[in-house]
Amino acid sequence: MIFDAIEHHGRYFKHADAWREAFAFLAALTPETAEGETPLMGERMFARVQRYETRAPEQGVLEAHRRYLDIQTVLVGAEAIDWYPQSGLAVKTPYDAANDVEFYRRPADGPPARVELTPGRWALLHPSDAHMPQMIVGAAAQMIKKAVVKIEVGLLE
Repeated sequence: MIFDAIEHHGRYFKHADAWREAFAFLAALTPETAEGETPLMGERMFARVQRYETRAPEQGVLEAHRRYLDIQTVLVGAEAIDWYPQSGLAVKTPYDAANDVEFYRRPADGPPARVELTPGRWALLHPSDAHMPQMIVGAAAQMIKKAVVKIEVGLLE
């Protein structure tokens, strides 16, 4: 996982056109951007803007992907993402290739690493990064607006 400020995205994957295009898309987003899916490079790279309420860890869903990396950022509000190394996790729901997702049981031992996304920050999640997005920041759930860019793994090599 990489976690950084939007203005530092140029430090990474300097020679990848997909990386530059993803951040050009993210830079154009505002809190008023409509929800929905936008193709950026066909099925190889696309973005989703979505709105939902954050939740308590007991309600969280731990997931990982194989085909796509995620760049996640928040446009409105704040969200925590809990992170675990994917290796060694117990599978809850086997990999679904059509939706590029596998679900895991939250480990009982040890706390996760946690990052907090707020406007201006982003996280890049690799296939080895099991993650539980939508987590509450602070004491109460809040409605957030978020963008996720899905980039086919080979596009950043």
